[in-house]
This record gives sequence, structure tokens and C-alpha cells, in this order.
Amino acid sequence: MNEAIEQQIASMVEPLVRENGLELVNVEYLKEGAHWYLRLYIDKDGGVDMDDCSTISHIVSEMLDQKNPIPQAYMLEVSSPGLERPLKKEEDFVRFQGSLVNVHTTSQFQGYKKFSGNLVGLINDEIVLEYNDERVAIPRTLVKKTHLALDF
Repeated sequence: MNEAIEQQIASMVEPLVRENGLELVNVEYLKEGAHWYLRLYIDKDGGVDMDDCSTISHIVSEMLDQKNPIPQAYMLEVSSPGLERPLKKEEDFVRFQGSLVNVHTTSQFQGYKKFSGNLVGLINDEIVLEYNDERVAIPRTLVKKTHLALDF
């Protein structure tokens, strides 16, 4: 159910975010303790600032109040995806080729559930990483999440 709401909200707010020169990176709708949260992660070249987050929060809040797509009370949060930005869209896998990423799978694949390596790309619906001169191709159907990794 949460995934359906996340997709619905993403399709509703993405045009608004884009109109403001920003990119909608991710939408999360989840319950933490007794409260529901709707989190929007936005980005742009050079990163977002508080003004960007405030603008999008105001615009999206007005639209959600009018359309009322979520039945229960929730808190809206708008922020940057951070340094470990998730990769979800096909464009993300092109944009961040060569970057260090972590891939978490839903079940073991080749004996592991977490992979780290340089992103080669998304090829034939597999996330291809290179690590120590070896390549691993992880079927996207097994992937729980993929995100940029910090390289120290």
C-alpha cells in the first residue's frame, strides 16, 4: 500500500518539482512510531538549499491539501537526498556511471546481500559493478536498494 501511495505522490509532485528547476529523487511514505511521514527528496546540480526545500514544501503542501490523496494525518518533509543518494531511475544509472555505489539485494546473490563497486551501468536490466578488476551483474529484480557510497 505504501508503495502505491509513493508512486501516486511522485507522479503528482514531479511536475511541480521540475517546474522549479529541481529533480524529484525519491518519495517515502512510512510510519515511525505513532506518526506517518511523507518525505520528498529533491536535488539539483550543486545541491539544494533551505530555500529550495521551503519552496517545494509550500507548493506541494497546497496541492496535497487540495487533492487529499492520503487518508490519514502525516507530516511532510522535504530535503536533500544527502551524499548517499539513492539510485532509482534509469537516468541515475547513466548519470553516476563510474561512481562508487552500494547495492543491497532482497536475498543472497552469489553468496552476498551487499555489493560495493564502481558503477558500470544498467545493462539488460542488471546493475553492473566493477570491483578489483572483476564485474558483477546483479539482476534488478533482486535489488532492494542502490545508493551512492562515500569513498574515504
